[in-house]
Amino acid sequence: METTSRTAAFVERLQRDGYCIVEDALASSEITALAAELDEQFSQTQMSEGPFSGNDTRRFGRLLRRSPLAGALVEHELMLKTVDAILGPWCDHFALNLTQAIELTPGSAEQVPHRDQDMWPCSQLIPADRGVELLVNVMWPLTPFTADNGATRIWPGSHRRQAELLIDPEEAVIAEMAPGTALLFLGSTLHAGGANHTRLPRRGIIISYCLGWLKPYELPWLAYPPEVARTFPPSLARLAGYRVHRPNLGVFEGRCPSLLLNGDGAEAGAVDVLLPEQAALIAAWRDGSVTAADFVGAEAVP
Repeated sequence: METTSRTAAFVERLQRDGYCIVEDALASSEITALAAELDEQFSQTQMSEGPFSGNDTRRFGRLLRRSPLAGALVEHELMLKTVDAILGPWCDHFALNLTQAIELTPGSAEQVPHRDQDMWPCSQLIPADRGVELLVNVMWPLTPFTADNGATRIWPGSHRRQAELLIDPEEAVIAEMAPGTALLFLGSTLHAGGANHTRLPRRGIIISYCLGWLKPYELPWLAYPPEVARTFPPSLARLAGYRVHRPNLGVFEGRCPSLLLNGDGAEAGAVDVLLPEQAALIAAWRDGSVTAADFVGAEAVP
């Protein structure tokens, strides 16, 4: 009941403000342990390149492969329930879009304000008043996020102002957080990493989830090939792309890609994976109980 009520509260805040901060989402000891596991990988990663990522940041993905502790973030029950409430109405299921560790080095510049959904051209075609979301992000600090070291800037209500590419910086809030706290924000919410004016790096992890029919930022089958995904719990493997999105989207040899985790051979025949209403419509068409005339003027299901 507590999880249900908290989920409802966070969904309400996301729909109202475009973001919410979840205090004590994870024990600080778990975050500390994960930060320690990733420390060497931060030091071995070269600087990013480009005006968006920033030449003064370090970024690397495939976190489920780099540390088993990352699974607790990806499958955090409260986050998944909240994400499902936001994305669930618009897809058969949502999927993992990205797992990325980010370091803002000392002296790094502020990131350009942006909306993560803009990587998908279809986002420009969706009316803002329909309430359709393509993506939900969860930012997990590995070090304290402060105004001085580049804590994420968020523009409240910007998900309802999508025609505005930029909004007055004075309207932004600074998401100061301690490790163990999480920042949730919509893909339609304007945000940016801040500038790091301190002598220490600011480190965090971004976990994001998208509609299951979208191409994700991080290609899951390359990040987690079958020999890696076989070590995951089934629920985590499904999030990481080993699940067909009905109808028949994201298949391998015409079947759900989970067959690669079960030892099934590629010689198996194709198997349809349809939504119940689609299977029923096909059956009705075959037995002649529906005709084209039955669909004149009918609205498409969103």
